Amino acid sequence: MNIAIALAVGLLAVRFLVGAGQDMLRSPSLQRENYRGRSIPVVGGVLIVSAVLVVESLRAVVGVVGLGDEPGLNLARPLVLLAVFGFGMLGLIDDVLGTGEDRGFTGHIRALMQGRVTTGLLKLVGGAGVALVVVAEPGFITGKRVVADALLIALAANLGNLLDRAPGRAIKAALVAYLPLAIAMGTSAVGVAVAPVMGAALGVLPEDLREHLMLGDTGANVLGAVLGVGVVLGTGRATRNWVIVVLIALNVAAEFWSFSRVIERVPPLRWFDQLGRARPAAAL
Repeated sequence: MNIAIALAVGLLAVRFLVGAGQDMLRSPSLQRENYRGRSIPVVGGVLIVSAVLVVESLRAVVGVVGLGDEPGLNLARPLVLLAVFGFGMLGLIDDVLGTGEDRGFTGHIRALMQGRVTTGLLKLVGGAGVALVVVAEPGFITGKRVVADALLIALAANLGNLLDRAPGRAIKAALVAYLPLAIAMGTSAVGVAVAPVMGAALGVLPEDLREHLMLGDTGANVLGAVLGVGVVLGTGRATRNWVIVVLIALNVAAEFWSFSRVIERVPPLRWFDQLGRARPAAAL
């Protein structure tokens, strides 16, 4: 399966689920208020995770009958699937049970000092655990490299959450980040494994922009984590080191400055952020 087909299959799978999942979209338990106070189903991430499962199930079936990769030959596929489900589950817990009162890393640490474990802290710690499992599977190199690669994936997932503050923002940012990564990965097994996730994200973008659904922490977590997995499995050590530096800088910056306010003040970023929306978003 080449990259274009993998993207298309992911997109088609999620479009089918959007049409067939109308009952889920109306579920009261998944309704949340967005930045304008509208009640919207927070199911974008659930649809992406489900679409990836559909795609990987079909890949397994065609592999068994001799079409595409035979089962067990492409390690990147189960690792990407592990990241999708692991980070997706942690994001879903935050979407369903989170209160949003304690924001940012410092907010979660402050809550812990008060004897409270927030869903956000659970997401951060659990995400680090999932990332460690993912990077350790291809084969042990050094302890420092394993920790560094796991940190990269966890920080990428957290950055996805930090960007998910307005319709379409996290998906558009993920797609922009994916373009150079797709070039770097080429037609490798890693590139083919990541492509359906990004295709599924592209498939829910219209509903996200029109405020018919929200991506939620489930989806933002998954997109960031999968891009991180792509960097770890598909690029060299020097590139991964630079990406870690950038991710650390952006995650730390988010503790002091609002990305939404920065975007609002920079015309090219504001234009791209509002592109495709029914109404421009106010700075949050």
